[in-house]
Amino acid sequence: GFQPEGITISGRFAWFGSRLDGDVYRADLRTGEGERISEGPGTASVGLKVDDQGRLFIAGGPAGTARVVDGTTGELLADYTLSTGASFVNDVVLTEDAAWFTDSQAAVLHVVPLGEGGALPTQAEVRQVPLTGDWQQVEGFNANGLTLTPDGRALLVVNSTSGLLYRVDPTTGVATEVDLGGASLTNGDGMLLQGRTLYVVQNRDNVVTVLRMKPNGLAGERGGGITDSDFDVPTTVARKGQRLYLPNALFSAPPTPETTYDVVKVSAKSVR
Repeated sequence: GFQPEGITISGRFAWFGSRLDGDVYRADLRTGEGERISEGPGTASVGLKVDDQGRLFIAGGPAGTARVVDGTTGELLADYTLSTGASFVNDVVLTEDAAWFTDSQAAVLHVVPLGEGGALPTQAEVRQVPLTGDWQQVEGFNANGLTLTPDGRALLVVNSTSGLLYRVDPTTGVATEVDLGGASLTNGDGMLLQGRTLYVVQNRDNVVTVLRMKPNGLAGERGGGITDSDFDVPTTVARKGQRLYLPNALFSAPPTPETTYDVVKVSAKSVR
């Protein structure tokens, strides 16, 4: 009954957020044992990332919020309102000076700036960067998965409905459609960048598309896909060593308090 959506990994531990009530679960990747470390606010925890201080930055889905939680104790360190309108704060990526969040219902990126030593900001410092340029806001779910370009100078954002990938200038919000040679990323969800290899989870397609990206992120070439018979609508991906870990969201089945959820481990595939 946990209803996992996001995953992040550091060391031997993986963390998962519940889209049911926002609880956070930590699991030991060596033993499979785990426990709920943080009680949620009663609203979703979807995308999440852990920083080098062991803090979890968590996207709050339709609540329009972002939370910061201690990854060991589960203590709530900060809670931010990112939007008071229609929103679905979906995914997060961490840079040296900010946590960036997508919003699947609005053509913006939400920014939680970080101070010296990763100091957390006040609510007043939280801001939005409108998506402009080539960005097309369509009916349905829009901005979803989020990561950096290989050169670290810009952001990559996938639109779940259109299947397009965009390079976004973090200063201006100007989006440029990435040339994927005709490849579509429909149902694109979580993304993971390793060097110049970009893994894009296409949830309801039960596949992870593997792309070889240009350093500036303006173009990429499809290098195949990863699938597994155990995939049941995986939503996002994290990596440990030569393995990828993907939580099954089971969107295809009605959730019940007794529904069992799992994580699928597959071999990582890079593209040269």
